[in-house]
Amino acid sequence: MPVFHNSTLPIFLLTGVPGLEWAHAWISILFCCLYFTALTGNSLILSVVFTELSLHEPMYYFLSMLSTTDIGLCISTLVTVLGIFWFNAREISFNACLSQMFFIHLFTFMESSVLLAMAFDRFVAISNPLRYATILTHARIVQIGVAVIIRATVILTPLVLLLTRLSFCSSHVLHHSYCFHPDVMKLSCSDTKINSAFGLTAIISTAGVDSVFILLSYILIIRSVLNIASSGERKKAFSTCISHITAVAVFYIPLISLSFVHRFGKRAPPFVPTLIANVYLLIPPVMNPIIYSVKTKQIQKAVLKRVCSKGIHF
Repeated sequence: MPVFHNSTLPIFLLTGVPGLEWAHAWISILFCCLYFTALTGNSLILSVVFTELSLHEPMYYFLSMLSTTDIGLCISTLVTVLGIFWFNAREISFNACLSQMFFIHLFTFMESSVLLAMAFDRFVAISNPLRYATILTHARIVQIGVAVIIRATVILTPLVLLLTRLSFCSSHVLHHSYCFHPDVMKLSCSDTKINSAFGLTAIISTAGVDSVFILLSYILIIRSVLNIASSGERKKAFSTCISHITAVAVFYIPLISLSFVHRFGKRAPPFVPTLIANVYLLIPPVMNPIIYSVKTKQIQKAVLKRVCSKGIHF
């Protein structure tokens, strides 16, 4: 991530919750709870996956990738979000803003790719269970993980670099408590058609393409499930997908809503983009460990075992 040294570069002002500045101290309590839940829950998932031998399977390795991206997303925004609510620290330099934006979008694109990989995992497990271990080997899972990182970096780097060619005029006030590409782009007094087109291309080529392939995977999964003779086996096969379907919904609905608000919601009240942005930021990292702990018996048992053993030790 390059750093640009120029005294003329702007200082941006981040925004908390418009109209509720007086309640920032109270709102910070909610955000602290959400951050704590997200970081603790995802760290616990990572811990049990890597220490419990029974969880050394492709499905749980992909789950650990999901938890890693969620932790990265939380860490990328924690300082500025809590800085605003605790200390009213609104200023952020251009270089710091670009860096934060890079990592926020990097982990977002990576999470989308991981959800696609998890859909492929469920498709192979249900449609071809006898070859599951030979198709999704440890080496192949590592290759998928590396591909997820490279893909997100290659798509995102030009998107961020294109912002350095823009000029910023009078207003430097951002609408969120962190740097978000469309939000920064709107403050420019230069022609942003290339930036806007590239941003739209980036979101379509990542989340857009991934969502289409996830949908296709589930069409094939449903076809495979319907070919199973026993109704009990059909129910059992489809139940293994419930956690993933919920995680996909929790991720894509806020992401799509935030993109639409920035592009088409110019008349929306100021608190609407803020609300959606914070949902997009924190709800997936908070909910994913809960979803998998509740819906996946193996994860549930491992988490309870870890929590109970620590409680007894204490």
